[in-house]
Amino acid sequence: MAIWIPDLAGRTGPKYLQIVDAMAEDIAEGRLRAGTRLPPHRELAYQLDLSPNTTSRAYAEAVRRALLRGEVGRGTFVRANSEPETGKPETLRRPDAGPVDLSRNLPLPGLAEPHIKQALEKVTGSQNLSALLDYQTDADLDFHREAGKRWLDACGVESCLDGVVPTVGGQHGIFAVLLAMLQPGDLLLAEALTYTPVLTMAARLNLKVGSVALDDQGVIPDAFEDWCMKAKPAAFYLTPTLQAPTTVTLSAERRHRIAEIAARYGVLLIEDDVFGPLETGKPPPLASLLPENTVYITSLSKSVSPGLRVGYLSAAPRIAPVLRQSINLSVWMTPPMMLEVASHVIFDGAAFTLMQQQRKVAKRRRHLAREALSQHAGKGNESGYHLWIELPSGWRADVFRAECAKQGVLVSEARSFALNAQDAPEAIRLCVSHEPSEHRVRRGLETIAGIFDQKPSGSALVI
Repeated sequence: MAIWIPDLAGRTGPKYLQIVDAMAEDIAEGRLRAGTRLPPHRELAYQLDLSPNTTSRAYAEAVRRALLRGEVGRGTFVRANSEPETGKPETLRRPDAGPVDLSRNLPLPGLAEPHIKQALEKVTGSQNLSALLDYQTDADLDFHREAGKRWLDACGVESCLDGVVPTVGGQHGIFAVLLAMLQPGDLLLAEALTYTPVLTMAARLNLKVGSVALDDQGVIPDAFEDWCMKAKPAAFYLTPTLQAPTTVTLSAERRHRIAEIAARYGVLLIEDDVFGPLETGKPPPLASLLPENTVYITSLSKSVSPGLRVGYLSAAPRIAPVLRQSINLSVWMTPPMMLEVASHVIFDGAAFTLMQQQRKVAKRRRHLAREALSQHAGKGNESGYHLWIELPSGWRADVFRAECAKQGVLVSEARSFALNAQDAPEAIRLCVSHEPSEHRVRRGLETIAGIFDQKPSGSALVI
């Protein structure tokens, strides 16, 4: 049986941590299963041409992170991150049986657990714990704003501390902006295919919604300007980077054009950039082009951990106070304990390590998808967790989705993202990171490839 050898290509930092990070990824993706015996650290050192001290230190760190367990006289074995001391590991909402779920756009689980555990230990051992269990004021948020500023810097946003507003994740950030900046009856624009909870929020806040057309390069600036000329919109909500569901990252040229139009007509830009940390080499954010009239939204959910419900708004100092009032109205305060954990993860560098790991996972999973789906894989960005696939001629998206479900695979159809259902293309979105097991992802993709090769029945035909 072949021994486990970590892939250290492209990794940075101390070698022993590179080994641990590679191990964590392989465990999270199912390539190193619970119970697998690892090679002795001296054997691994020989295979990697490293000193035994380096591999010994890596194993010790992996044990500390609860990735491995040592058994005297037997060796060192993999222990899944969520494995209890006895019994079968539980995967909570990501089961290892049943339908293969390619419908949920979440990062790979498991990678964050040891880092969050370490941050929690620091928080619970802090002399500041009692203060974190009490109500907080704006003055208490300085440390957390500084952490948010560091995260925003990594996202390419130049922010000032007075303009950083912590939120309970990205979705809460969107709601807080709409609540703070728009009035009942105002017109909110959004991309024709968009993050649909925004529509529910708009309905509850009694906002009108307008659909801005897309093409294969993203939102069309002229379509945005048409709305501005005829209807005086108050705000435009959009996702310029790794747009969900289409995967498009808007070009620098289109970003400049949208910023120029928004400035000329006085339209607030609401820039949702939760996927931004996954994309390298992206154009400057809208917030850097129109800082005085853009509210930028990011979070840790897509690149660190979805359960760490912390996000950040970046806005001009003149706008920030009303955003903070909106936070106060909706949740009173962003939970101090959660903010403290997030701040530790950011300041000790773990958040940026996890960002890099999730980028690698996304790249590998998307390569897997392109191998399995071949010519059906569609066009789109090579970063991020999802693919956007326009269906072969004759297929209706709702029937294709139903056929996938019948064969044990869950996907999303275009209509679930459309402002106007009649404008939705016959397309589906596939998310390749929600499933912990790469084997299950491959099986789901192969099932979909088989459905592509079928001819649609008469009921499936687009008429």
